[in-house]
Amino acid sequence: MEEKSNVKRKRKPYWKKEGFQAYMFMLPTLIGFPVLCAYPMIYSLYCAFCDWDGINAPVFKGIKNFKYLLFVDPVFLKSLKATFLYALINVPVTLILGLALALLLNKKLPGIKLFRVIYYLPTIVPGVAAIILWQFIFKSDVGLLNGILGQLGIAPVGWLTDEKVVLFSLSMIKWWGVGGMMIIFLSGLQSVPADVFEAASLDGATGWEQFRYVTFPMITPVVFLQLITGLIGCMQSFAEAQIMTGGGPNFASNFISYDIYVNAFTNQKYGRACAESWILFLIILAFTTLIFKKSESFVYYEND
Repeated sequence: MEEKSNVKRKRKPYWKKEGFQAYMFMLPTLIGFPVLCAYPMIYSLYCAFCDWDGINAPVFKGIKNFKYLLFVDPVFLKSLKATFLYALINVPVTLILGLALALLLNKKLPGIKLFRVIYYLPTIVPGVAAIILWQFIFKSDVGLLNGILGQLGIAPVGWLTDEKVVLFSLSMIKWWGVGGMMIIFLSGLQSVPADVFEAASLDGATGWEQFRYVTFPMITPVVFLQLITGLIGCMQSFAEAQIMTGGGPNFASNFISYDIYVNAFTNQKYGRACAESWILFLIILAFTTLIFKKSESFVYYEND
């Protein structure tokens, strides 16, 4: 029989155990979520049913704020319309542009990496700096775009002062920064196995048929991700209206996020701003839930 060792196995200190280390990594989230996310959300829900000027204690008023926004306030309805139109313009256009650029830059050509960097560069420019740059481009009197139009003998356009044009002008900023979406599409395209394309070519599939029946179905999870994040980003647009137009002209670019800001920090109607925030949250939740439910019909996963 082997002699039993009287020497006890030395235990690891508790701070070196894997379980303890895992909890330590999780601790910032476990503390941060209830303090920085859950509590503010619950408190803002309570404030949505109150009159609150940000100084005195909130006074409960029931659904007064919601009734005012939905049935009385004309600015909110215009903000809702501007936000929906902005999302309707930008979500499909940015998806198409991002995918088209990714398809072009997925080719094995000399210098292709340089072109990828060039198209991605606008994404790393700080958002405020990019908006100020575009503000100069769109100026009616000394702007670059109107300067070019003047050289061509075309009358100047009120890019930021014409309510029929302003959403298109702000959309151009989104299109300019489509490089981030392009990179994600590019990573999806490069994950498609090459032997699938070889098999399709041997079967006589044309380039369009390969894209339609091979490439696109295999990157639908990436398209789905981009659709969700693009929709949420457009619905929460703020800086373009706040810096460039102030919500004008005639509230044509008064996005809901900017209207929340005005109600809270200009009009001192924090309760109304909270109610508007929850309406925006529910709208985004409804759209994302609908897209998730419909995704089963157009998103294909490898394990399906």
